[in-house]
Amino acid sequence: MPLWETYYTPTSIEETLSLLAEHGPRARLIAGGTDLLLELERGVREAPVLIDISRVPGLDGIALDGETLRLGPLVTHNRLVASATVRERAFPLAQAAWRVGAPAIRNRGTLGGNLITASPAGDTIPPLVAAGAILILRSVRGERQVPIREFYKGVRQVDMAPDEMLTEIRVPAAAPGERGVFMKLALRQALGVSVVNAAVTVRLEKGIITRSRIALGCVAPTVIRACEAEGVLVGGPLTEDPIVEASDLAARVAVPVDDIRAGAEYRRDMVRVLVRRALTALAEGQERGGFPASPPLLWGRSDGRFPRLAGRTVRHTVGGDEPIECTVNGQNHVVRGANGKTLLRMLREDLGLTGTKEGCNEGQCGACTVWLDGIVVLSCLVPAPRAHGAQIVTVEGLAQGKELHPLQRAFVEEGAVQCGYCTPGFLMSGAKLLEELPNPSREQILHGIAGNLCRCTGYYKIVQAIEQAAALSH
Repeated sequence: MPLWETYYTPTSIEETLSLLAEHGPRARLIAGGTDLLLELERGVREAPVLIDISRVPGLDGIALDGETLRLGPLVTHNRLVASATVRERAFPLAQAAWRVGAPAIRNRGTLGGNLITASPAGDTIPPLVAAGAILILRSVRGERQVPIREFYKGVRQVDMAPDEMLTEIRVPAAAPGERGVFMKLALRQALGVSVVNAAVTVRLEKGIITRSRIALGCVAPTVIRACEAEGVLVGGPLTEDPIVEASDLAARVAVPVDDIRAGAEYRRDMVRVLVRRALTALAEGQERGGFPASPPLLWGRSDGRFPRLAGRTVRHTVGGDEPIECTVNGQNHVVRGANGKTLLRMLREDLGLTGTKEGCNEGQCGACTVWLDGIVVLSCLVPAPRAHGAQIVTVEGLAQGKELHPLQRAFVEEGAVQCGYCTPGFLMSGAKLLEELPNPSREQILHGIAGNLCRCTGYYKIVQAIEQAAALSH
């Protein structure tokens, strides 16, 4: 059963809006696809028409316009992490983006996609709610502005018509004296969905709080504000007593549910803990502690932006004869019959490149890691038509002629290959890490391979192999 029927790749906002108006509720926009493809695979959502906006120009900007940070919906999480402007003027958003998934997820997942998915566990939503962001929506009928708190109507429900698209997020930049922090509790350090998350900001003038914002996720159908807790902070210093009182009040406003990740009472207790930790960090000036100075992004020497596709809208239909034209491992390919597949299955079934493995098929294991236009991605979460006009490198293309890549040699010498199933993914992530950071620290290596799982539990040898390859390159 194909996941979609027709796949469009428009090259302008105007073309996109026309397609949305034409196809209405049958169509869904796709950019990173890290949520939507899973929903299609699991059968919880139908989208006969996919409109891929990932290469539409004008939707991936990061700009400071006066005191407003203007963000395009296609800005990826890793670009938020890397942006000096975001780190300086909207630090909780950078922190939240850093805690999303793992590097390959952050290279494809977009800010707009995270907002529109409307999960109460969405990590980038609380910082934007705390900041009072405004969302710009467009259709062929015109443009409207929606405050982010009014955008959410329930679990995965938003104030957005079928023919509308999100074109910009406007975020009031942090003013002088204003600081903030994002905190998240998850069941693991990487690839973990929030059990509870919180964004907390305060504005201090001569040591007195003049404004505070506390936004909580995973404790109600939508992200909520703890307004009473905010109120007790205003008008005084950020000291122990108001911190404790605000934390207690924040826990009371939470109305969580029991689910597979945590019970309601535990979540409520963790709200108290996270808010207290956040306020304490702000009081001590430690809110930026733990945020990496040089985070591994796994986009090599690029800026994390995917190249645009020139020309008019491209259309691929399932069962149609429209080709997917791409370059794989330096060779040009014209692939027919793969228009309804993922990139992973096209590589394996149509091109015979079985080095790329299918593990979890939901972006959790990293066995299917490849490079898309020089950027590390998970091929199980990339539609095959997205490869049209792109350059792809798989593990088969890592070696230079008959010479193994230095990391491949190091894997052999260090005994880092065990059952071998996860090895291609580790090699693709590790090689891109070394391209980006030729002499990575142990911490950077661990962050770089955080999205690659080894079921043989052999991480020590893998890390040693990456360290050896780095040493040999100097």
